[in-house]
Amino acid sequence: MNTITGLTGFFGIIIFLIIVLLLLASCIKIVPQAHAMVVERLGAYLATWSVGIHFKMPFIDRVAKRVILKEQVVDFAPQPVITKDNVTMRIDTVVFFQITDPKLYAYGVENPIMAIENLTATTLRNIIGDLELDQTLTSRETINTKMRASLDMATDPWGIKVNRVELKNIIPPAAIQDAMEKQMKAERERREAILIAEGQKKSTILVAEGKKESAILDAEADKQAAILHAEAEKEKRIKEAEGQAEAILKIQQANADGIRMIKEAGADNAVLQLKSLEAFAKAADGKATKIIIPSDIQGIAGLVKSLAEIAERDDVKSDQKE
Repeated sequence: MNTITGLTGFFGIIIFLIIVLLLLASCIKIVPQAHAMVVERLGAYLATWSVGIHFKMPFIDRVAKRVILKEQVVDFAPQPVITKDNVTMRIDTVVFFQITDPKLYAYGVENPIMAIENLTATTLRNIIGDLELDQTLTSRETINTKMRASLDMATDPWGIKVNRVELKNIIPPAAIQDAMEKQMKAERERREAILIAEGQKKSTILVAEGKKESAILDAEADKQAAILHAEAEKEKRIKEAEGQAEAILKIQQANADGIRMIKEAGADNAVLQLKSLEAFAKAADGKATKIIIPSDIQGIAGLVKSLAEIAERDDVKSDQKE
């Protein structure tokens, strides 16, 4: 009996220690990064625990709410809205918000997400109601800015800061969608026609410019060829003229040299006249049909003939003597 009683007491102590350890473990709370805990004592707000390890009193303290401090994104379903020109469309929004005060978030509103959704729908209807359809489709940035400012002011008492609001989709009625698609198609066809016309225009311009450049190059080539031909002809004539001038100079130089040699040899007038006669004799060998001989040269010719006859007589006499 004593043994059984001892074992029962031992197991009772172990169970008690386990319960105490579990109780102590439940009193230790670790708050991770970007989180917070709202703690209540006996049902009343006690404190907001931030990042780190915390201890609470057993049975009288409890964690009323765990709060995420990171930026959160909520995508709300499309809401029907009516524009100023009585066009009903559906718009879905995306809200980016962040909890800045865990206490206000825990006690400010019962269901914060639902409250933000309803507030978003109401604000959107008020803003779109002042705009026409075309303005609604082209003023997303303006609508986003107005909605963010309005929501941020309304959610401030709840400990929530609205960082950004985006209109995700704007869905107009089916008839308006068909009209918009036809308009967009016509606009695309118009732009395509403009691009094709501009391409053809550029092509025509390029072809014309190519022909112009070709004509300019041909004309330039003809011009260069004519210039080169003229320069070659000019060089040729210059060379011929220089050759003729050089030949004339050489002839004149030769005549001058001949006259100078004759004078240096002491030739008298008779010799000079004989030279002249030789020159006319050479002239007579040409193709001229009539030659005019000066009178001085005619006298010399008679003298030469007489000399020739005397010479023949002397030859005959010498033959007879022999």
